[in-house]
Amino acid sequence: MAERFDRIWHNARLATMREDLPDLGIIEHGLIAVRDGRIAYAGTQSDFPDDADATERIDCAGRWITPGLVDCHTHLVFGGNRAHEFELRLKGASYEEIARAGGGIVSTVAATRTASEADLVAGALPRLDALIREGVTTIEIKSGYGLNTETEMRQLSAARALGRVRPIAVRTSFLGAHALPPEASGDKDRYIDLVCQQMLPAVAQAGLADAVDAFMEGIAFSRDQTARVFEAATALGLPVKLHADQLSNLGGASLAARYSALSADHLEHTDEAGAQAMAAAGTVAVLLPGAFYFIRETTKPPIESFRAHGVKMALATDCNPGSSPLTSLLLTMNMGATLFRMTVAECLAGVTREGARAQGLLGETGTLEAGKWCDLAIWDIERPAELVYRIGFNPLHSRVWRGK
Repeated sequence: MAERFDRIWHNARLATMREDLPDLGIIEHGLIAVRDGRIAYAGTQSDFPDDADATERIDCAGRWITPGLVDCHTHLVFGGNRAHEFELRLKGASYEEIARAGGGIVSTVAATRTASEADLVAGALPRLDALIREGVTTIEIKSGYGLNTETEMRQLSAARALGRVRPIAVRTSFLGAHALPPEASGDKDRYIDLVCQQMLPAVAQAGLADAVDAFMEGIAFSRDQTARVFEAATALGLPVKLHADQLSNLGGASLAARYSALSADHLEHTDEAGAQAMAAAGTVAVLLPGAFYFIRETTKPPIESFRAHGVKMALATDCNPGSSPLTSLLLTMNMGATLFRMTVAECLAGVTREGARAQGLLGETGTLEAGKWCDLAIWDIERPAELVYRIGFNPLHSRVWRGK
């Protein structure tokens, strides 16, 4: 009896992103078959059974198919915007100066605390829709603009709600250790006590977070304070990730590796020891060229060191109101290539396979392989390099999430 599938895409060229195949895992004359939302077959048409049956057959007319894109670092849910700070920066104020003067993250906190969950969802939807229109099928969304238990949980709940009103997989990260709220009166240790003893347990009990993040930096939290957050997360069975080495080298990459973090993100000032530690721990380097560009950084992440030590590299938008108001993974790839000198293969892997790895989801998505979710992006392009090369152009033909 002939095998039956829900849907078959044929006459396609596949960039499978499989690690066991060379050159983006390209398969010419490819075919993908789906059953119950998962890929049942992804390979050459000639190896697929001639008598297979399907409810629907789609002729891709030679178009390229990649895995659905993965944006593995965003702060998509927040209140207000910070366009006025952008004006200040244009006049010469630095990111740190704005933060120390009461702007920056704390100004977004004030707007977020007054927003209802419905307000937060409504505000985030246009940003999410922009990403979906470019083929994004999985996204990570952080809290960190509440800095109290109630608002942090409302942010995370709004992020979860986005995954119910749009066809996209949403992963959430609790980022209570993002900045010091005004009511803390400068006492960082006391605030970290609150994060570890009250906020994090409440978030975990409600099942609102898939991971725990922190911002380890001179304008944020120290190594010891961050380690306390990671200890609390580990005790609750939650994986960790870290905003590390963005503005200075405080050893964030090494600390993240010590806790087997899913990822360490930013990494402009990471040293050789940090790269070695990340490689040994399997911690993914999430590179955020949008923030590098927007705040006019000049120190680049140590790409050559990451390559030399075999550190996996992902790319993400870091969509946020203050340092990366970016809602395009396609532009992010171009920035990764142009600003950081990443290759086309590294950029494409960074927003598919390695983005999935950075969320602990590589077993479910990120490559075109049997058993994974059928999340696809189908492109009107002649070669995959076009996805990295073009600026301000979206060649997405169609997007598939869970086989539909």
